[in-house]
Amino acid sequence: MLSDIEIAYARKPRFIRDIASKLNIHENYLDFYGKHIAKIDLGLQAELQNRSNGKLIYVTAITPTPAGEGKTTTAVGLTQALGRLNRRVCLCLREPSLGPVFGMKGGATGGGYAQILPMAEINLHFTGDIHAVTAAHNLLAAVIDNHIVRGNKLQLDPKKILWRRVMDISDRQLRNIIVGLGKKTDGVVRESGFDISVASEIMAILCLTSDIEDLKARLGRMVIGYNYQNQPVRAADLKVVGAMAVLLKDALKPNLVQTMEGDPVFVHGGPFANIAHGNNSIIATRLALKLADYVITEGGFGADLGAEKFFDIVCPATGLRPDLAVLVVSARALKFHGGVPKKELSAENIEALNRGLPNLERHLDNLRRVYRLPVVVAVNRFPSDTDAELKLILDYCRAKGVGAEISEVVAKGGEGGTDLAVTLLETLERETNQFTPLYQPELTVKQKIEAVAVKIYGADGVDYSPEAEKNIKLLTEQGYSELPVCIAKTQMSLSDNPSLKGAPSGWRLSVKEVRVMAGAGFIVIIAGNILTMPGLPEIPAAEQIDLLPDGRIVGLF
Repeated sequence: MLSDIEIAYARKPRFIRDIASKLNIHENYLDFYGKHIAKIDLGLQAELQNRSNGKLIYVTAITPTPAGEGKTTTAVGLTQALGRLNRRVCLCLREPSLGPVFGMKGGATGGGYAQILPMAEINLHFTGDIHAVTAAHNLLAAVIDNHIVRGNKLQLDPKKILWRRVMDISDRQLRNIIVGLGKKTDGVVRESGFDISVASEIMAILCLTSDIEDLKARLGRMVIGYNYQNQPVRAADLKVVGAMAVLLKDALKPNLVQTMEGDPVFVHGGPFANIAHGNNSIIATRLALKLADYVITEGGFGADLGAEKFFDIVCPATGLRPDLAVLVVSARALKFHGGVPKKELSAENIEALNRGLPNLERHLDNLRRVYRLPVVVAVNRFPSDTDAELKLILDYCRAKGVGAEISEVVAKGGEGGTDLAVTLLETLERETNQFTPLYQPELTVKQKIEAVAVKIYGADGVDYSPEAEKNIKLLTEQGYSELPVCIAKTQMSLSDNPSLKGAPSGWRLSVKEVRVMAGAGFIVIIAGNILTMPGLPEIPAAEQIDLLPDGRIVGLF
C-alpha cells in the first residue's frame, strides 16, 4: 500500500468553493487561503442562529497503544461513508501541532483512503492559527516582564508568576529555564520555562469562546500570577487584551477543508487531551450543527481523556449534547493491553485478546452507564487481523447489546465504513439520548477530581501532594471552585501510570499540582508524571521529512 502522503498527492482536491456549496455557504463568507482552504467569516453565525441543530456524533477510542486504534481515520471514513449514503454531513477535527508532526506521532489528518486534504498544508503551518496563539501568548509574557522592569506598579511577585512562554516544537531543553540574565536592563532574573503552544490557556480559550467579545473577556480573566499580597493578577490588569485579540482575529475563524471524497471538514483549534481539554473549537462545532444534518467530531486520546473532557467541560459550558458515541477499537490494541509485545501483535492470540477486553469494557461502561449515551463500536481492521479475532470482538459487543461493525476505511475509504454508518443511523433512530455529565458545578474541587478518578478511571481514591492541597485551598478561597476539572495525565493508561494496561485496579490517582485557567473556565489537575512540553523521541519523525525539487513533501506520514 502507498504511504499516506503518496495517497494524498494522488487525489486532486476539489476547489474549496464547491465544498462550501455542499453546506450552502455563500462565497461572501469565504476567506480563501489558496484553492483548497478557506476560513469562514464569523458573520455566518448570526445568519444561522435560528436553525435547528443536526445530530452530534462523538468519536472516541479505547486507551491508546503503540499498536494503533485509528480514531481519526474512523472519523474521516465515517464522514465519507455518510456522504456516500447521501446524508448532509460535516466533520470537525483539531489542528495538528508541529510538535507531534516532527516528533513521535507524525501527521494528524487520517490515513490511507480516509484522509483530509490538503494533507501537507494542514499538518504544517496551515492558516497560521497555532502561530497566532503562540504570538499572543508570548506577547503577554513579554509585557509581564516589561511591567516588572518598568516599576512593577501591580506589585507582581517574580517568584509567583504563572505565565510561561510557549512554542509549537517539542523541546525538552526549554522546560525549565532562567530568564533575565545579563545586565539590569535585560530584566529580572527568575525561573520560568516553555510549554508547547497547544497547552497554552489561549488555545483552550480559542476553542471554548463564542465570539470576539467573549474572547476578550476570557483573555482578560486569565490569572498570570500573584502580587506580594498573594492576590491574583490578571491579563486585563496589564492592558494588553486588545492587542492579543488583534493577533487572534483571523485564528478565531474556522478553517474549511475536505475529505478525500469531497465531504466538508472544519479543522479548528488544537489542544492536546492529555495536558489540555483536547477538543476542536466550539465555534466550528456549532456552525457545523447548523449547516449539516450529521456532525462528526472527535477528541484526543481515549474516552477517559478527550471524551470525558468534552462531556464534563465543553458540554456544560456550551449547552452542546452529543447524540451518540462511536468507540474505536482494534484487535492489535486489545492484544497489547493483554500483554503482547508490539513486535508480536501480528500473530493471532485469542487468549491475549480476551485479557485485553476489560479495557474495552471499562470505556463502554463509562459511555453507556455513566454518560448514558447510545454507543456504536468501530472495529478498525488491520491487515494482520484474523477472522477469529474480529468475530470475538464483534460477538463481545453485540452480547452487551451494543452495535458493532468492522471498519475498513483506511484501505477502502468511505466504502469501507458503510456498514458502520448504517448501524450508526439505525442506532440513532432506535435509542434515546439521555446524556448526563458526570458531576454538578456545586461539588468541591476534590469531589470532582475523585468522581473522575473513581468512576471513569477506576481508581480506589486520590492522593494529594502538599502543593496540590495548598493550590486547592487558594483557588477555593478565590471563588473558582465551581469550575470543572481538566485532569492532565498520561494517555497510555486509564491510570496515571503509563505501564498499567487493560483496566487496572488497586491504585490511587496522584495529584501533584493544581492550576486555575480562569479564562478558559476550568481547573487543571496535574496527575502523575505529565509534561506540558513534550520531548523528541530517539528517532524524530523530522528525520524522515524532506522537500523535493518540484515542491512536493515526502516522509510526512
